[in-house]
Amino acid sequence: MRYFPLFYDLCHKPVLVVGGGEVASRKVESLLKAGAFVSVVSPTLEPFLLSLFEEERLSWIKGFYQQELIEEFVQIWATTDNPELNHRVHDDAKRAGIMVNVVDDTQYCDFITPSMINRGRIQVAFSSGGSSPVLIRNLRRTFEAVLPQNLGLLADFAASKRGDIKVRLPDVTRRRLFWEYFFDAPDVKSSQSISQLNLSYEDMLESKQFEPSYSVSWIETGSDFEMLTLKALRLMQSTEMVLFYHDLDAVFADSCRRDAERTSWCEVAELKKQLEEQQQQNRSVVVLLPEVSKALQSELSLCCGRIEVLGYAR
Repeated sequence: MRYFPLFYDLCHKPVLVVGGGEVASRKVESLLKAGAFVSVVSPTLEPFLLSLFEEERLSWIKGFYQQELIEEFVQIWATTDNPELNHRVHDDAKRAGIMVNVVDDTQYCDFITPSMINRGRIQVAFSSGGSSPVLIRNLRRTFEAVLPQNLGLLADFAASKRGDIKVRLPDVTRRRLFWEYFFDAPDVKSSQSISQLNLSYEDMLESKQFEPSYSVSWIETGSDFEMLTLKALRLMQSTEMVLFYHDLDAVFADSCRRDAERTSWCEVAELKKQLEEQQQQNRSVVVLLPEVSKALQSELSLCCGRIEVLGYAR
């Protein structure tokens, strides 16, 4: 992984865009949405940028780029169709210690911009490190087709309840379990108003069905991660503890909930002891198994009681 993913706060920060053409237009539009104070240096502006200038939404430095222009900015974009000029902008920015992006020239970029999906407060970013933008656009379209349109509403509601939920559920684990239960509820997923969400919120807090409880899901992984069932993947993403067979491919444990604890096991007796510890803590557990033979199934049943193993798609 060459690039470290982050979201950079540009609100009310000065950003310089060198170039006034179509490429600059795409970048300026995104920068303005992020709240940046944008200045464009170029002898001319294409119509979209000119309209933004006339609306006083950006500053226009009418003329050619000069090195002394960059000093007051926190970020610089070189967007011209002149590679020599773009590289000069890059070199000037590097000497001044300012972050710079030369569009479509990753060798001259301190940072690159991902392909984005925006749903209000929710932002989903995709990147191939600049190697395959068409592939990333296809991936973004796939996700856009399945992400619910009310994600922005859900994010706004959760933000409005940050103070209230801390008072009513002081424990961090209980808050996390509540929000997982809340966002997974069908009536929440289909809600179209804050009032609907508030009713669900109060009902769920009153019901206490989100409270932690001990549960075990047994998952036979097989050897091909892509053959795991959707149910298995859902359970892997909702667990608090992952107990995985020591010899399994790391992709299976790594694909479980990111903040879940992970512990390997080798012998069934060792697994039983670990399960007993989790039961005392009222935690949800996923046990990742290798291919389950009749002998292993029998041994697990003797030590751990009757179990139901979720298979993979064969």
